[in-house]
Amino acid sequence: MTTKALEGVRVLDMTHVQSGPSATQLLAWLGADVVKVEAPGGDITRRQLRDVPGVDSLYFTMLNCNKRSVTLNTKSERGKELLTELIRRSDVMVENFGPGAVERMGFTWERIREINPRIVYASIKGFGEGPYTDFKAYEVVAQAMGGSMATTGFPDGPPMATGAQIGDSGTGIHAVAGILAALFQREATGRGQRVNVAMQHAVLNLCRVKLRDQQRLTHGPLPEYPGDDFADEVPRSGNASGGGQPGWAVKCAPGGPNDYVYVIVQPVGWPPLAHLIGRPELAADPEWATPEARLPRLAKMFQLIEEWTATLPKWQVLQQLNSHNIPCGPILSTKEIIEDPSLAANEIVVEVEHPERGTFTTVGNPLKLSDSPTHITPSPLLGQHTEEILIGELGIGDEELRLLKSSGVI
Repeated sequence: MTTKALEGVRVLDMTHVQSGPSATQLLAWLGADVVKVEAPGGDITRRQLRDVPGVDSLYFTMLNCNKRSVTLNTKSERGKELLTELIRRSDVMVENFGPGAVERMGFTWERIREINPRIVYASIKGFGEGPYTDFKAYEVVAQAMGGSMATTGFPDGPPMATGAQIGDSGTGIHAVAGILAALFQREATGRGQRVNVAMQHAVLNLCRVKLRDQQRLTHGPLPEYPGDDFADEVPRSGNASGGGQPGWAVKCAPGGPNDYVYVIVQPVGWPPLAHLIGRPELAADPEWATPEARLPRLAKMFQLIEEWTATLPKWQVLQQLNSHNIPCGPILSTKEIIEDPSLAANEIVVEVEHPERGTFTTVGNPLKLSDSPTHITPSPLLGQHTEEILIGELGIGDEELRLLKSSGVI
């Protein structure tokens, strides 16, 4: 019988919206028993961006698969007692409330550690200690303050947000790394510990190459970037790779919004590329033959490439470039991704059957473990497992359960 990597690990999930649920969903996919604690009204995203009236939104269902749900009013005294019992029986507790919210419930780190010395208590916040601590954090606020927006977009345009949720889900992945490290250390020490991850910090970690370039600027302009006008901060680089090998997104036929291929020009790839674009003489031309010679001509080089690609569909461009081992990739739209048979075959785009909405498509587990396969199950209905957990695991009687319901504790 196949076991899961985190089988036997109980996670108390006191998270909502995206950054926390993305972390606890990954833990669930790795085999942890994730118990999502919700106020009787439920996670706000159950109702946000609904596409089917009266049914949990895709926002919620795509971030809360493989979990159990228990409702609990943690502001009530009995609710606090039940939460204490859940903490006592858990290995991990994760929350992403505003700063101080859990403490105001009466659950400081000192109190939580007193209840369960082995617990790993992870918090996701917007910012670390300092002047930003109490700022309200959202996905794009984290992008703005972590270095992403200042370096995304074109040099002559405004700062841009990226479609990748690097602030929310990016922070969730960082939190998972911290939680797993703390669980591993617990094997040696027998003690749990506090794990803190800030959204601004996670975004900055993902933008480290831009800090690299900020320091390189002190020694002169950055020739890998478009344009010649460099001030004292890293400019927005458009679609330039900004790395050691120049790249750009070039247009393809018939010219739709995603009819582009991203092309990287490595030194070894220039001669076959010159032949493909119908300019074989440039392979040996001293003004074009070496990476150093091409650097001042990057805009012209990609213009020449685009004059060729603009006459062909992107999949044909892709085939011809790949036949010469030239690094490239088509710009895939969300529609193309959701319909891509290879992504379905890799179980990264998966179909899940939901008891109320029917079948929906979601992202599968990107972490592929040979001995811990993932089966995606639907997100829980609000309070679906309350009785199972309170009666079956905490030993609450039927009569008290009715009383808890009538008094609004669950």
